[in-house]
Amino acid sequence: MNFKKNILFTLLLFQSFSLFAKDYSASFFGINSNGTTLNTGSIQFAINYIHKEGGGRLVFYVGRYLTGTLHMRSNVFIHLEEGAVLLGSLNPFDYDSRTNPFITALLLADSIENFGVTGKGMIDGQGQQVVRNYVDVIDKGLIKDHFRFGRPEAETRPMIIYFRSCKNILIRSIMLKNSASWNQTYDQCKNLTVDSITVDNKVFWNEDGIDIVDCDSVSVTNSFIDAADDGICLKSHDTKYFCNNILLRNNVIRSSANAIKFGTVSRGGFKNIRIINNKVYDTYRSAIALEAVDGAYIENIEIDSLQVTNTGNVIFLRIGERWGEKTARMNNISIKNVVADVPATKPDAGYSYEGPVEDLPRNVSPGIIITGLPGKKITDVTISHVQIQHAGGANSLYAKVALNELDKIPEFPDHYPDFSMFKELPSWGIYIRHAQHIVISDVDLTADKKDYRPAIVADDLHGSKFSSIKVRQPGMGNIYHLYKSSEVIMDKGVKGTFEK
Repeated sequence: MNFKKNILFTLLLFQSFSLFAKDYSASFFGINSNGTTLNTGSIQFAINYIHKEGGGRLVFYVGRYLTGTLHMRSNVFIHLEEGAVLLGSLNPFDYDSRTNPFITALLLADSIENFGVTGKGMIDGQGQQVVRNYVDVIDKGLIKDHFRFGRPEAETRPMIIYFRSCKNILIRSIMLKNSASWNQTYDQCKNLTVDSITVDNKVFWNEDGIDIVDCDSVSVTNSFIDAADDGICLKSHDTKYFCNNILLRNNVIRSSANAIKFGTVSRGGFKNIRIINNKVYDTYRSAIALEAVDGAYIENIEIDSLQVTNTGNVIFLRIGERWGEKTARMNNISIKNVVADVPATKPDAGYSYEGPVEDLPRNVSPGIIITGLPGKKITDVTISHVQIQHAGGANSLYAKVALNELDKIPEFPDHYPDFSMFKELPSWGIYIRHAQHIVISDVDLTADKKDYRPAIVADDLHGSKFSSIKVRQPGMGNIYHLYKSSEVIMDKGVKGTFEK
Protein backbone atom coordinates (compact mmCIF):
# COMPACT_ATOMS: atom_id res chain seq x y z
CA MET A 1 0.00 0.00 0.00
CA ASN A 2 2.83 2.44 0.81
CA PHE A 3 4.41 1.61 -2.55
CA LYS A 4 1.19 2.43 -4.40
CA LYS A 5 0.88 5.69 -2.49
CA ASN A 6 4.46 6.66 -3.35
CA ILE A 7 3.97 5.94 -7.06
CA LEU A 8 0.63 7.81 -7.11
CA PHE A 9 2.24 10.77 -5.37
CA THR A 10 5.09 10.78 -7.89
CA LEU A 11 2.75 10.67 -10.88
CA LEU A 12 0.60 13.47 -9.46
CA LEU A 13 3.75 15.49 -8.84
CA PHE A 14 4.88 15.10 -12.46
CA GLN A 15 1.41 15.87 -13.81
CA SER A 16 1.04 19.01 -11.71
CA PHE A 17 4.55 20.11 -12.67
CA SER A 18 3.78 19.69 -16.39
CA LEU A 19 0.68 21.85 -16.06
CA PHE A 20 2.58 24.84 -14.71
CA ALA A 21 6.16 24.36 -15.96
CA LYS A 22 7.40 26.46 -18.84
CA ASP A 23 8.68 25.03 -22.11
CA TYR A 24 11.94 26.32 -23.61
CA SER A 25 12.88 25.44 -27.18
CA ALA A 26 16.43 24.21 -27.69
CA SER A 27 16.80 26.65 -30.58
CA PHE A 28 16.22 29.55 -28.17
CA PHE A 29 19.67 28.79 -26.72
CA GLY A 30 21.36 28.42 -30.10
CA ILE A 31 21.56 24.65 -29.80
CA ASN A 32 22.39 23.25 -33.25
CA SER A 33 20.49 20.31 -34.79
CA ASN A 34 22.85 19.38 -37.65
CA GLY A 35 24.36 16.34 -35.89
CA THR A 36 27.95 17.57 -36.23
CA THR A 37 28.18 20.73 -34.07
CA LEU A 38 29.10 19.89 -30.48
CA ASN A 39 26.39 21.42 -28.26
CA THR A 40 27.57 20.44 -24.78
CA GLY A 41 28.11 24.01 -23.56
CA SER A 42 24.90 25.45 -24.96
CA ILE A 43 22.72 22.56 -23.73
CA GLN A 44 24.28 22.74 -20.27
CA PHE A 45 23.72 26.50 -20.21
CA ALA A 46 20.06 25.91 -21.08
CA ILE A 47 19.63 23.32 -18.31
CA ASN A 48 21.25 25.63 -15.74
CA TYR A 49 19.17 28.60 -16.93
CA ILE A 50 15.86 26.74 -16.68
CA HIS A 51 16.82 25.50 -13.23
CA LYS A 52 17.54 29.06 -12.04
CA GLU A 53 14.20 30.20 -13.48
CA GLY A 54 12.34 27.71 -11.29
CA GLY A 55 12.19 24.75 -13.66
CA GLY A 56 10.60 23.66 -16.91
CA ARG A 57 11.18 21.56 -19.99
CA LEU A 58 14.01 21.92 -22.48
CA VAL A 59 12.28 20.83 -25.70
CA PHE A 60 14.18 19.40 -28.67
CA TYR A 61 12.37 19.26 -32.00
CA VAL A 62 13.27 17.27 -35.12
CA GLY A 63 17.02 17.14 -35.59
CA ARG A 64 20.24 15.52 -34.38
CA TYR A 65 21.90 17.18 -31.39
CA LEU A 66 25.51 16.18 -30.68
CA THR A 67 26.69 16.51 -27.08
CA GLY A 68 29.08 15.30 -24.42
CA THR A 69 28.18 14.84 -20.75
CA LEU A 70 25.24 16.87 -19.46
CA HIS A 71 24.62 17.44 -15.75
CA MET A 72 20.92 17.34 -14.92
CA ARG A 73 19.40 19.89 -12.49
CA SER A 74 16.37 19.81 -10.19
CA ASN A 75 13.01 20.67 -11.78
CA VAL A 76 14.38 20.43 -15.33
CA PHE A 77 13.11 17.89 -17.87
CA ILE A 78 14.71 17.12 -21.19
CA HIS A 79 11.85 16.54 -23.64
CA LEU A 80 12.60 14.98 -27.02
CA GLU A 81 9.84 15.34 -29.58
CA GLU A 82 9.42 12.61 -32.18
CA GLY A 83 12.30 12.88 -34.64
CA ALA A 84 14.65 14.50 -32.14
CA VAL A 85 17.87 12.58 -31.47
CA LEU A 86 20.34 13.42 -28.71
CA LEU A 87 23.68 12.04 -29.95
CA GLY A 88 26.54 11.06 -27.70
CA SER A 89 29.88 12.47 -28.78
CA LEU A 90 32.43 10.10 -30.31
CA ASN A 91 35.29 11.83 -28.46
CA PRO A 92 36.13 10.17 -25.10
CA PHE A 93 37.31 13.53 -23.73
CA ASP A 94 33.81 15.00 -24.11
CA TYR A 95 32.56 12.83 -21.22
CA ASP A 96 32.75 13.75 -17.55
CA SER A 97 33.20 11.14 -14.85
CA ARG A 98 32.31 11.05 -11.18
CA THR A 99 34.02 9.26 -8.30
CA ASN A 100 32.75 7.00 -5.51
CA PRO A 101 31.72 5.17 -7.56
CA PHE A 102 33.69 6.05 -10.65
CA ILE A 103 31.18 6.30 -13.49
CA THR A 104 31.09 7.97 -16.91
CA ALA A 105 27.78 8.84 -18.57
CA LEU A 106 26.11 11.08 -21.12
CA LEU A 107 23.50 12.24 -18.57
CA LEU A 108 24.73 12.58 -14.99
CA ALA A 109 22.79 13.59 -11.87
CA ASP A 110 23.70 13.70 -8.18
CA SER A 111 21.35 14.44 -5.28
CA ILE A 112 18.71 16.36 -7.23
CA GLU A 113 14.92 15.94 -7.55
CA ASN A 114 11.89 16.41 -9.79
CA PHE A 115 13.49 15.85 -13.20
CA GLY A 116 13.74 13.37 -16.03
CA VAL A 117 13.69 12.65 -19.75
CA THR A 118 10.46 12.37 -21.73
CA GLY A 119 9.08 12.39 -25.28
CA LYS A 120 9.02 10.14 -28.32
CA GLY A 121 12.54 11.00 -29.44
CA MET A 122 15.78 9.09 -29.02
CA ILE A 123 19.10 9.20 -27.18
CA ASP A 124 21.77 7.43 -29.25
CA GLY A 125 25.05 6.84 -27.42
CA GLN A 126 26.85 5.78 -30.63
CA GLY A 127 28.51 3.26 -28.36
CA GLN A 128 30.31 1.04 -30.82
CA GLN A 129 32.37 3.87 -32.32
CA VAL A 130 32.85 5.45 -28.88
CA VAL A 131 34.40 2.20 -27.63
CA ARG A 132 36.77 2.08 -30.59
CA ASN A 133 37.90 5.61 -29.82
CA TYR A 134 38.41 4.71 -26.15
CA VAL A 135 40.66 1.84 -27.20
CA ASP A 136 42.69 4.27 -29.30
CA VAL A 137 43.29 6.75 -26.45
CA ILE A 138 44.05 3.89 -24.02
CA ASP A 139 46.67 2.58 -26.46
CA LYS A 140 48.19 6.07 -26.51
CA GLY A 141 48.33 6.12 -22.70
CA LEU A 142 45.99 9.12 -22.48
CA ILE A 143 43.43 7.22 -20.37
CA LYS A 144 44.44 4.62 -17.81
CA ASP A 145 42.42 1.41 -17.96
CA HIS A 146 42.95 -2.23 -16.97
CA PHE A 147 41.77 -3.22 -20.46
CA ARG A 148 40.80 -6.72 -19.37
CA PHE A 149 39.55 -9.23 -21.96
CA GLY A 150 40.70 -6.86 -24.70
CA ARG A 151 38.14 -4.16 -23.90
CA PRO A 152 37.91 -1.03 -21.76
CA GLU A 153 36.40 -1.42 -18.29
CA ALA A 154 32.61 -1.01 -18.15
CA GLU A 155 32.96 1.96 -15.77
CA THR A 156 35.33 3.74 -18.14
CA ARG A 157 32.91 3.59 -21.06
CA PRO A 158 30.01 6.09 -20.93
CA MET A 159 26.53 4.93 -20.08
CA ILE A 160 23.61 6.94 -21.38
CA ILE A 161 22.17 7.66 -17.90
CA TYR A 162 23.65 7.53 -14.41
CA PHE A 163 21.59 9.11 -11.61
CA ARG A 164 22.74 8.84 -7.99
CA SER A 165 20.87 9.72 -4.75
CA CYS A 166 18.07 11.46 -6.63
CA LYS A 167 14.30 11.70 -6.02
CA ASN A 168 11.18 11.96 -8.16
CA ILE A 169 12.52 10.88 -11.55
CA LEU A 170 10.44 10.33 -14.69
CA ILE A 171 11.76 8.48 -17.76
CA ARG A 172 8.91 8.09 -20.25
CA SER A 173 8.30 7.09 -23.90
CA ILE A 174 11.86 7.67 -25.19
CA MET A 175 14.24 5.27 -26.93
CA LEU A 176 17.66 4.73 -25.35
CA LYS A 177 20.00 3.20 -27.88
CA ASN A 178 23.61 2.07 -28.35
CA SER A 179 25.25 2.85 -25.05
CA ALA A 180 28.97 2.11 -24.84
CA SER A 181 28.33 0.30 -21.52
CA TRP A 182 25.36 -0.32 -19.24
CA ASN A 183 22.48 1.64 -20.73
CA GLN A 184 21.04 3.34 -17.63
CA THR A 185 21.76 3.08 -13.91
CA TYR A 186 19.72 4.49 -11.03
CA ASP A 187 21.73 4.28 -7.81
CA GLN A 188 20.22 4.89 -4.35
CA CYS A 189 17.33 6.83 -5.89
CA LYS A 190 13.75 7.16 -4.61
CA ASN A 191 10.46 7.49 -6.49
CA LEU A 192 11.58 6.49 -9.97
CA THR A 193 9.08 5.94 -12.79
CA VAL A 194 10.25 4.31 -16.03
CA ASP A 195 7.35 3.88 -18.42
CA SER A 196 6.81 2.97 -22.08
CA ILE A 197 10.45 3.24 -23.10
CA THR A 198 12.42 1.28 -25.70
CA VAL A 199 15.96 0.08 -24.98
CA ASP A 200 18.15 -1.18 -27.82
CA ASN A 201 21.52 -1.93 -26.24
CA LYS A 202 23.54 -4.61 -27.96
CA VAL A 203 26.57 -3.06 -29.68
CA PHE A 204 29.22 -4.16 -27.13
CA TRP A 205 29.82 -6.07 -23.89
CA ASN A 206 28.30 -5.18 -20.48
CA GLU A 207 25.19 -3.86 -22.19
CA ASP A 208 22.52 -4.11 -19.45
CA GLY A 209 19.16 -2.61 -20.32
CA ILE A 210 18.27 -1.08 -16.91
CA ASP A 211 20.21 -1.29 -13.64
CA ILE A 212 18.39 -0.42 -10.41
CA VAL A 213 20.82 -0.21 -7.49
CA ASP A 214 19.63 0.11 -3.87
CA CYS A 215 16.58 2.15 -4.92
CA ASP A 216 13.26 2.66 -3.12
CA SER A 217 9.84 2.92 -4.80
CA VAL A 218 10.48 2.17 -8.46
CA SER A 219 8.19 1.15 -11.30
CA VAL A 220 9.36 -0.11 -14.69
CA THR A 221 6.30 -0.64 -16.86
CA ASN A 222 5.14 -1.10 -20.45
CA SER A 223 8.68 -1.11 -21.84
CA PHE A 224 10.63 -3.07 -24.47
CA ILE A 225 14.21 -4.01 -23.66
CA ASP A 226 16.70 -5.71 -26.00
CA ALA A 227 20.12 -6.05 -24.36
CA ALA A 228 23.41 -7.84 -24.93
CA ASP A 229 23.66 -8.31 -21.15
CA ASP A 230 20.99 -8.49 -18.42
CA GLY A 231 17.68 -6.89 -19.37
CA ILE A 232 16.42 -5.52 -16.04
CA CYS A 233 19.03 -5.95 -13.31
CA LEU A 234 18.45 -5.11 -9.65
CA LYS A 235 21.66 -4.72 -7.68
CA SER A 236 22.69 -3.89 -4.13
CA HIS A 237 26.18 -2.39 -3.80
CA ASP A 238 25.99 -1.14 -0.20
CA THR A 239 25.27 -3.21 2.91
CA LYS A 240 23.44 -0.20 4.39
CA TYR A 241 20.93 0.00 1.50
CA PHE A 242 18.58 -2.33 -0.34
CA CYS A 243 16.17 -2.43 -3.27
CA ASN A 244 12.68 -1.91 -1.83
CA ASN A 245 9.17 -1.52 -3.25
CA ILE A 246 9.93 -2.31 -6.89
CA LEU A 247 7.30 -3.00 -9.57
CA LEU A 248 8.24 -4.58 -12.93
CA ARG A 249 5.08 -4.92 -15.01
CA ASN A 250 4.03 -5.36 -18.64
CA ASN A 251 7.55 -5.42 -20.06
CA VAL A 252 8.94 -7.38 -23.01
CA ILE A 253 12.57 -8.42 -22.62
CA ARG A 254 15.25 -10.12 -24.73
CA SER A 255 18.75 -10.67 -23.36
CA SER A 256 21.99 -12.45 -24.17
CA ALA A 257 22.26 -12.94 -20.41
CA ASN A 258 19.31 -12.88 -17.95
CA ALA A 259 16.01 -11.16 -18.63
CA ILE A 260 15.27 -10.13 -15.01
CA LYS A 261 18.03 -10.59 -12.46
CA PHE A 262 18.75 -9.71 -8.79
CA GLY A 263 22.51 -9.34 -8.28
CA THR A 264 25.32 -9.27 -8.89
CA VAL A 265 26.39 -7.29 -6.89
CA SER A 266 24.13 -8.38 -4.01
CA ARG A 267 25.43 -6.96 -0.72
CA GLY A 268 22.49 -5.25 1.00
CA GLY A 269 19.17 -6.74 -0.03
CA PHE A 270 16.04 -6.99 -2.16
CA LYS A 271 12.62 -6.71 -0.54
CA ASN A 272 8.97 -6.20 -1.51
CA ILE A 273 9.34 -6.66 -5.26
CA ARG A 274 6.53 -7.51 -7.70
CA ILE A 275 7.24 -8.89 -11.17
CA ILE A 276 3.88 -8.97 -12.94
CA ASN A 277 2.79 -9.86 -16.49
CA ASN A 278 6.14 -9.78 -18.28
CA LYS A 279 7.24 -11.51 -21.49
CA VAL A 280 10.70 -12.91 -22.18
CA TYR A 281 12.05 -14.31 -25.46
CA ASP A 282 15.33 -15.45 -27.09
CA THR A 283 17.18 -15.15 -23.77
CA TYR A 284 20.42 -17.06 -23.30
CA ARG A 285 20.41 -17.47 -19.52
CA SER A 286 17.43 -17.28 -17.13
CA ALA A 287 14.12 -15.55 -17.56
CA ILE A 288 14.20 -14.86 -13.80
CA ALA A 289 17.41 -15.13 -11.73
CA LEU A 290 17.33 -14.29 -8.01
CA GLU A 291 20.88 -14.44 -6.68
CA ALA A 292 21.98 -13.71 -3.11
CA VAL A 293 25.68 -14.44 -3.38
CA ASP A 294 27.42 -11.46 -1.71
CA GLY A 295 25.67 -11.46 1.68
CA ALA A 296 22.31 -9.98 0.61
CA TYR A 297 18.83 -11.02 1.67
CA ILE A 298 16.03 -11.61 -0.83
CA GLU A 299 12.53 -11.71 0.61
CA ASN A 300 8.89 -10.93 -0.13
CA ILE A 301 9.10 -11.40 -3.90
CA GLU A 302 6.02 -11.97 -6.06
CA ILE A 303 6.32 -13.24 -9.64
CA ASP A 304 2.99 -13.57 -11.44
CA SER A 305 2.04 -14.07 -15.11
CA LEU A 306 5.34 -14.72 -16.86
CA GLN A 307 5.41 -15.78 -20.51
CA VAL A 308 8.74 -17.18 -21.70
CA THR A 309 9.72 -18.28 -25.20
CA ASN A 310 13.10 -19.74 -26.12
CA THR A 311 15.26 -19.36 -23.01
CA GLY A 312 18.10 -21.38 -21.47
CA ASN A 313 16.41 -21.55 -18.06
CA VAL A 314 13.12 -20.30 -16.65
CA ILE A 315 13.70 -19.78 -12.89
CA PHE A 316 17.06 -19.77 -11.08
CA LEU A 317 17.23 -19.18 -7.30
CA ARG A 318 20.70 -19.19 -5.76
CA ILE A 319 22.41 -18.55 -2.41
CA GLY A 320 26.21 -18.29 -2.56
CA GLU A 321 29.24 -16.94 -0.70
CA ARG A 322 31.08 -15.28 -3.55
CA TRP A 323 33.29 -13.00 -1.44
CA GLY A 324 33.22 -15.13 1.69
CA GLU A 325 30.06 -13.36 2.88
CA LYS A 326 27.95 -15.79 4.90
CA THR A 327 24.91 -13.65 5.75
CA ALA A 328 22.84 -14.30 2.63
CA ARG A 329 19.28 -15.57 2.89
CA MET A 330 16.31 -16.07 0.59
CA ASN A 331 12.73 -16.58 1.71
CA ASN A 332 9.09 -15.85 1.00
CA ILE A 333 9.17 -16.16 -2.79
CA SER A 334 5.90 -16.63 -4.72
CA ILE A 335 5.98 -17.73 -8.38
CA LYS A 336 2.75 -18.44 -10.27
CA ASN A 337 1.16 -18.46 -13.71
CA VAL A 338 4.24 -19.20 -15.78
CA VAL A 339 4.25 -20.60 -19.33
CA ALA A 340 7.70 -21.33 -20.76
CA ASP A 341 9.75 -23.40 -23.17
CA VAL A 342 13.40 -24.45 -22.95
CA PRO A 343 14.88 -25.41 -26.35
CA ALA A 344 17.76 -27.67 -27.31
CA THR A 345 19.36 -24.91 -29.37
CA LYS A 346 21.15 -21.78 -28.16
CA PRO A 347 18.38 -19.23 -27.49
CA ASP A 348 20.35 -16.13 -28.53
CA ALA A 349 22.07 -17.64 -31.56
CA GLY A 350 22.66 -15.14 -34.32
CA TYR A 351 22.80 -11.99 -32.20
CA SER A 352 25.91 -9.83 -32.55
CA TYR A 353 26.94 -10.39 -28.92
CA GLU A 354 25.85 -13.87 -27.88
CA GLY A 355 26.18 -15.35 -24.42
CA PRO A 356 29.44 -17.22 -23.73
CA VAL A 357 30.04 -20.89 -24.41
CA GLU A 358 32.30 -21.75 -21.48
CA ASP A 359 29.43 -23.43 -19.61
CA LEU A 360 29.46 -26.29 -22.13
CA PRO A 361 29.49 -29.25 -22.51
CA ARG A 362 26.24 -30.12 -20.77
CA ASN A 363 22.80 -31.41 -21.58
CA VAL A 364 19.89 -28.97 -21.57
CA SER A 365 19.47 -27.70 -18.00
CA PRO A 366 16.31 -28.02 -15.90
CA GLY A 367 13.63 -25.37 -16.32
CA ILE A 368 13.60 -24.55 -12.59
CA ILE A 369 16.73 -24.61 -10.40
CA ILE A 370 16.69 -23.82 -6.65
CA THR A 371 20.11 -24.15 -4.99
CA GLY A 372 21.13 -23.03 -1.52
CA LEU A 373 24.22 -24.18 0.36
CA PRO A 374 24.79 -26.72 3.12
CA GLY A 375 23.47 -25.09 6.29
CA LYS A 376 22.07 -22.14 4.33
CA LYS A 377 18.78 -23.20 2.83
CA ILE A 378 16.40 -21.35 0.56
CA THR A 379 13.08 -21.32 2.40
CA ASP A 380 9.37 -20.62 1.92
CA VAL A 381 9.05 -20.74 -1.86
CA THR A 382 5.68 -21.42 -3.49
CA ILE A 383 5.44 -22.30 -7.18
CA SER A 384 2.03 -22.85 -8.78
CA HIS A 385 0.30 -23.00 -12.15
CA VAL A 386 3.46 -23.49 -14.19
CA GLN A 387 3.79 -25.07 -17.65
CA ILE A 388 7.24 -25.85 -19.01
CA GLN A 389 7.91 -27.38 -22.43
CA HIS A 390 11.44 -28.81 -22.34
CA ALA A 391 13.54 -30.15 -25.21
CA GLY A 392 14.54 -33.27 -23.28
CA GLY A 393 16.73 -35.68 -25.22
CA ALA A 394 19.68 -35.73 -22.81
CA ASN A 395 22.43 -38.15 -23.76
CA SER A 396 23.72 -40.21 -20.84
CA LEU A 397 26.99 -40.88 -22.68
CA TYR A 398 27.57 -37.16 -23.26
CA ALA A 399 27.56 -35.74 -19.73
CA LYS A 400 26.01 -38.26 -17.38
CA VAL A 401 25.25 -37.49 -13.75
CA ALA A 402 23.89 -40.67 -12.16
CA LEU A 403 21.35 -40.43 -9.37
CA ASN A 404 23.72 -42.33 -7.09
CA GLU A 405 26.40 -39.69 -7.68
CA LEU A 406 24.55 -36.57 -6.51
CA ASP A 407 27.26 -35.77 -3.96
CA LYS A 408 29.68 -35.25 -6.85
CA ILE A 409 27.79 -32.17 -8.04
CA PRO A 410 30.00 -29.27 -6.83
CA GLU A 411 28.68 -26.59 -4.47
CA PHE A 412 30.75 -23.71 -5.92
CA PRO A 413 29.86 -21.24 -3.11
CA ASP A 414 32.35 -18.62 -4.35
CA HIS A 415 31.59 -18.87 -8.08
CA TYR A 416 29.85 -16.28 -10.20
CA PRO A 417 26.19 -17.33 -10.17
CA ASP A 418 24.49 -18.67 -13.26
CA PHE A 419 22.01 -21.48 -13.95
CA SER A 420 24.67 -23.42 -15.90
CA MET A 421 27.41 -23.02 -13.28
CA PHE A 422 27.16 -26.68 -12.21
CA LYS A 423 27.24 -27.83 -15.85
CA GLU A 424 25.40 -31.17 -15.81
CA LEU A 425 22.37 -31.54 -13.48
CA PRO A 426 20.47 -34.79 -12.85
CA SER A 427 16.94 -33.68 -13.82
CA TRP A 428 15.30 -31.94 -16.76
CA GLY A 429 12.29 -30.26 -15.15
CA ILE A 430 13.05 -29.18 -11.58
CA TYR A 431 16.25 -29.46 -9.52
CA ILE A 432 16.27 -28.45 -5.82
CA ARG A 433 19.18 -28.63 -3.38
CA HIS A 434 19.50 -27.30 0.18
CA ALA A 435 15.98 -25.97 0.66
CA GLN A 436 12.99 -26.29 2.95
CA HIS A 437 9.32 -25.36 2.99
CA ILE A 438 9.01 -25.51 -0.80
CA VAL A 439 5.42 -25.91 -2.04
CA ILE A 440 4.95 -26.79 -5.71
CA SER A 441 1.46 -27.32 -7.15
CA ASP A 442 -0.36 -27.43 -10.48
CA VAL A 443 2.80 -27.89 -12.49
CA ASP A 444 2.83 -29.38 -16.00
CA LEU A 445 6.23 -30.56 -17.28
CA THR A 446 6.58 -31.86 -20.84
CA ALA A 447 9.74 -33.20 -22.50
CA ASP A 448 9.79 -33.33 -26.31
CA LYS A 449 12.24 -36.23 -26.43
CA LYS A 450 13.09 -39.14 -24.18
CA ASP A 451 15.47 -38.09 -21.40
CA TYR A 452 17.44 -40.46 -19.19
CA ARG A 453 16.94 -38.07 -16.26
CA PRO A 454 13.81 -37.92 -14.09
CA ALA A 455 11.76 -34.75 -14.27
CA ILE A 456 12.31 -33.79 -10.61
CA VAL A 457 15.33 -34.29 -8.36
CA ALA A 458 15.57 -32.95 -4.80
CA ASP A 459 18.69 -33.14 -2.64
CA ASP A 460 18.59 -32.02 1.02
CA LEU A 461 14.96 -30.87 0.78
CA HIS A 462 12.78 -30.82 3.89
CA GLY A 463 9.23 -30.03 4.98
CA SER A 464 7.98 -29.60 1.41
CA LYS A 465 5.02 -30.63 -0.76
CA PHE A 466 4.40 -31.45 -4.44
CA SER A 467 0.78 -31.67 -5.62
CA SER A 468 -1.04 -31.80 -8.95
CA ILE A 469 2.15 -32.63 -10.82
CA LYS A 470 1.74 -33.69 -14.45
CA VAL A 471 4.75 -35.01 -16.34
CA ARG A 472 4.82 -36.03 -19.99
CA GLN A 473 7.88 -37.52 -21.64
CA PRO A 474 8.49 -40.35 -24.12
CA GLY A 475 9.36 -43.64 -22.44
CA MET A 476 8.54 -42.17 -19.02
CA GLY A 477 9.92 -44.00 -16.01
CA ASN A 478 10.30 -42.60 -12.52
CA ILE A 479 9.19 -38.98 -12.33
CA TYR A 480 11.13 -37.94 -9.24
CA HIS A 481 14.11 -38.85 -7.10
CA LEU A 482 14.58 -37.64 -3.51
CA TYR A 483 17.98 -37.72 -1.80
CA LYS A 484 18.87 -36.94 1.83
CA SER A 485 15.43 -35.35 2.19
CA SER A 486 12.70 -35.59 4.82
CA GLU A 487 9.01 -34.82 5.25
CA VAL A 488 8.47 -34.35 1.54
CA ILE A 489 4.89 -35.05 0.45
CA MET A 490 4.52 -36.14 -3.18
CA ASP A 491 1.37 -36.66 -5.25
CA LYS A 492 -0.13 -40.14 -4.84
CA GLY A 493 0.37 -42.20 -7.96
CA VAL A 494 3.43 -40.26 -9.09
CA LYS A 495 6.28 -42.73 -9.43
CA GLY A 496 9.61 -41.96 -7.88
CA THR A 497 12.51 -43.10 -5.73
CA PHE A 498 13.91 -42.05 -2.38
CA GLU A 499 17.53 -42.43 -1.31
CA LYS A 500 18.81 -41.64 2.15
